[in-house]
Amino acid sequence: MRRSAGRSAEPLGTGLGSRVDVEKLRVRELSPSQLLRGGELEGPTPGAHLAGTDLERHVEERVMTTTLDKAVAWARSNSFFPATFGLACCAIEMMSIVAARVDVARFGYEAFRASPRQADLLILSGRVSIKMAPIVRRIYDQMLEPKWAISMGACCSSMGVFNNYALVPADKFMPVDVHVPGCPPRPEALMHGVLKLRKMVQDDPDMGWRERYGARGTEEVLPGEQRRPAAVNVPIEGDTAGA
Repeated sequence: MRRSAGRSAEPLGTGLGSRVDVEKLRVRELSPSQLLRGGELEGPTPGAHLAGTDLERHVEERVMTTTLDKAVAWARSNSFFPATFGLACCAIEMMSIVAARVDVARFGYEAFRASPRQADLLILSGRVSIKMAPIVRRIYDQMLEPKWAISMGACCSSMGVFNNYALVPADKFMPVDVHVPGCPPRPEALMHGVLKLRKMVQDDPDMGWRERYGARGTEEVLPGEQRRPAAVNVPIEGDTAGA
């Protein structure tokens, strides 16, 4: 339909005969009191009676500002995609966090991915043998960036009860962000570790217990102190288990 020269609004051809008010399409500079009312001048709105400095303070208290980095970190920390990967008996406890008791879906972590190229969280749930370590590392290298890892259980963290030449701790061949103790840890313990990781991703990590209680200096082995030779089947710091 042609536009007539002297008309400000005309049918858009929708069949309803409605007209567009051009004035409503214009960009309007609204005052703070109008913003509180949603752009209209009528209707009761909390804070609409304020003016001057009180009105500006009222508006500032209802506006949240942040940075792009913090917004991205918040989104990442609430949308982990764990890899569908289990090693041993701890994997059964890892599967349980999706069930109704723990319900990891409350935090947005229930989407376990079957491909490492679609996952950003690797939960090492069980003991890692020396033969399995290269495979685990390859899966970790194929994951998305940024990526994180949780060492679940005593076997994966310190070889646990299977303290022999066949096993290797996870942090000997790949970076680990959170260690969850237990043999095996309960699903609630793993969920606690995931929430700790969330705070780390948001760059707001919890302090360790030594910082919380002022216990620095009470370590049995102080930094730089020479350790006694360990037993043959216990790897010392810097060595590879079984070497």
